[in-house]
Parts: sequence; structure tokens; C-alpha cells
Amino acid sequence: MSSPALGNEPQHTAEIPVLTPSGRPPKMALAGRIALVVLLVAELMDILDQSVVLTALPAIQSSTGAGPAATQWLTAGYSLMVAVGLITGGRLGDIRGRRKILLIGTVVFTAASLLCGLATGPGVLIGARVLQGVGVALMIPQVLATLHVTFEGENRSRAFGLYGAILSLANVLGPVLGGLLTEADLFGLSWRPIFLINVPVGLAVIILGRRFIPESTAQKADRLDLTGMLVSALAIVLILFPLTEGHTHHWPLWCFAMLAAGLLVLGVFLRHQQRKQDNGPLVTLSLFRRRQFTGGLSAQLMLGLLCGLFFMTWTLYLQRGLGMSPFHAAVAFVLLALGELAGATVAARSAGRFGRRLPQAGALIALVSMVAYGLQISSQADLTLLAMTAPVVLIGFGLGMVGGPLADMSLAKVPHENAGSASGLFNTAMHLGISLGTALTALVFFAATSGSHDDGLNRDAFTNVLWWVGGTLAVMWALMFCLPRQANSQGD
Repeated sequence: MSSPALGNEPQHTAEIPVLTPSGRPPKMALAGRIALVVLLVAELMDILDQSVVLTALPAIQSSTGAGPAATQWLTAGYSLMVAVGLITGGRLGDIRGRRKILLIGTVVFTAASLLCGLATGPGVLIGARVLQGVGVALMIPQVLATLHVTFEGENRSRAFGLYGAILSLANVLGPVLGGLLTEADLFGLSWRPIFLINVPVGLAVIILGRRFIPESTAQKADRLDLTGMLVSALAIVLILFPLTEGHTHHWPLWCFAMLAAGLLVLGVFLRHQQRKQDNGPLVTLSLFRRRQFTGGLSAQLMLGLLCGLFFMTWTLYLQRGLGMSPFHAAVAFVLLALGELAGATVAARSAGRFGRRLPQAGALIALVSMVAYGLQISSQADLTLLAMTAPVVLIGFGLGMVGGPLADMSLAKVPHENAGSASGLFNTAMHLGISLGTALTALVFFAATSGSHDDGLNRDAFTNVLWWVGGTLAVMWALMFCLPRQANSQGD
């Protein structure tokens, strides 16, 4: 990283890829490494908090007296607010400064986490979770955008590889950490440490981030498109709310009416953005003319759909289909996480040398492993944790090779002034995919089990889910042909 960037000057200065006498790019400077760690820790907090609450829900219900509807909104309210604010949060970073918005988001998130830990009733807890979502919506886009505008060459590919590792680990380890902290009952606080742990971590991100993360803004700082912000938020709510609530209410007519209205409002938003392209739009539509961004965004949507469809149903299969305890189910998630860490490590060490071939190879490894796992489940009714270790670790290994390189190459040719906007869209695609995948579970899993705990029904339903997941992986692999052959190539 260049010295002006490390001095936190207001204008962005890219890292200059000067070659060493050996002909290789220099190693990342110490200040650059600290900045990278701070950014990755911020991302880790964001992703962990989406899932860490899941295994603590029974304890939260018992402690606060939350009913079923309130319990559901502890997760739904958080996720919905994150999805609604991502595009706006990304654009705010472009206009006001990415480091500034990241730190503001961290302050909001940290304060909301403290409020969550102190809450005594479900109303305050739900409100604090929604406030956490606001903080996350401001934070998340700045992480990808800052990585994009700060690092170059092999350092950039390594940074995105580590980003993929954090993304993979946080998604899987969130429920494990939530269960461990709740069961440990630290200082008699029961579930509260799952939120309170964010306070010292958030303070560290604020202090170190202010010192080491370089500031960057768009060269032309336009005003925020408030009309576009409101219309986009309305469209996302109208689309995601029925996808989140549909299964709970057995898909009444109002769900489909909201979806139709959401698509209509989305069309209004796109028309508004077309008119605003020369006057500070919320979304720069020219981004979609780039083949690698559009293809990468679509592949990210498929990755989110896969996560939404697989992880929830896998948990139910492990505990209902195989009769595992929550602890043994957590061990299965750890196996997957270890595989993802190994795959992400391979991606980080490759430093972009293999271009799109690396994430495509990861998708194929995950696909073949999913098929093998499905055949194993179909033939062994009493499948043990030891027996499933190989396919589960390989599934994780393949998925770990996808996240970082996919983000790296999708955003590679995005102009720096649009980095926040592109990052917001990229993260929104993931959240939309997760919502679509969660909604799809009603058709491919719950319709077959009808909520039954019968092991045979849950096993057969989950086997069906794996074929859907395999199809999603195949589509994701095909979409990656839109990515460049080499990570640093100039063509689209």
C-alpha cells in the first residue's frame, strides 16, 4: 500500500505494484496487513451475527418470554434490515467515504449489540436486532469496496482469498459459537454473551480502523438519490418479506400479491435509475454491461440460494433423520468448516493465478461430493458422523474455493468510484439468494416431511434437497464462464 493511503489522506491512492529485483510483487506492508485484518474482523462480526442467534433461540425464549412470532423476528427483522440497506450503504460509502461509513456502521452495530445483551423483553431485543441490521448494512459494502480499491495484483487476490475464508467460516461456525457460549453460561449470563462479545471486538475495529484503514471516495461525490433509496427499499421489502414469511403462513394470497407488487416497484426503480444515470444514481446501470460483473452477480445469487436451501435442511436431517444430538450436529458443521477453510486457503495461496478455473473447480468438487453424499444417504439409513466425514469435508473444500475468487473477479473491472455501489449489489444478491433458498425449502423439504420427526421422511426429503443443490452448483459453474480466464486480465 502506498504511504498516502496509510496516512489516511482523504483521496484514494491505489497500491502501486512495483516489482522486486526477483520480478515478483512486494509483500504486503505491515500497515496493510493490519488494515486487512481489521476489515476481515468487521466482516466476521457481520456474518457471525446472522447465524449465532439460531442455537440460542430456546434460551432466549425461556429468558424473555418471546412467543413464536417474536422469536422468528429476531432473525427475520435483522436479515430484512440488512438486505434493505445494503445498496444504500454501498452508495453512501462511495459518496461520504468508505472508511467513515464503515466506522459509523461499526458504532451503530456495537451499540446495538450492547443493547441486545442488556435486553430483558422480546420487544427491546427485536428493536436492537433491527438496529444491528442497520449497522451491518452500512458496514458490509465497505469491506468489499475497500479491498477492491486498496489492494492490487497478487496482494488483492490474497486479500479476497482470505475474505472468502472468513465468509465460509462465519456462515458455518455461527450456530456452533452460539451454542457453546449459551451452554457455557458465562457469569450466569446465559445467551447474552453471544451479543456482548461484539462490544470489545467492535471497539477494536473502530480504534484500529480509524488508524490503519485508508479513506477512499468516488472522484465525483454526488448527492445520495433519496427517491431511489426509498423505492429500492420498498421493492426489497415487498419481495423478501413474503419469501421470509410465506412458509409460516402456508403461502396465502397476500404473499403472491406482495411479490407481484415488489416486481412492479422494482421496475419503477429501474426506470427511475435510467433517468438518473447522469445525475447521481443510486445504482450505476453501466455496471451491468460488464459481462464478468453480471455473470459474477448471478453466480453469487446461486451461491446464496444454495446456502439458504442446504444449511437449514442439513441441520434438520442430522437431528431428525439421524437422531444426532445438537452437539454432534455441531461437529458435522465443524467438519464442513474445516473443509471450507482448506479450500479458502488454497484460493488465497493461488493469488489469482488460475483465474476462473479455480472457483469452477471448487463448484465441480462440491457438486461431485454432493452427489456422493446423496448416494451415501440413500443407501445407509443409519449413517454415522465418521462415515460422512469425507463427502462433508470435500463439500466444504469445494465451496471454500468459490467465495473469495468469485468476489475478486466479479468486481475486478468495476471503476473505483462505483466500488461501494457494486459491493452493495453483490451482497444484496447473496441475501436475496438466501431468501429464495429458504423459501424453496417449503417446496422441496417441508412439503415432504409436513413437520414430521420421522427419520425416513426427513432422510428422503433431504436427499431430494441435495439434487436441487447439485443443480444450483451446476448453474453456478456455468455462470462462471463469464469471469475472466485470468484474475488480472483486462478483458471482460
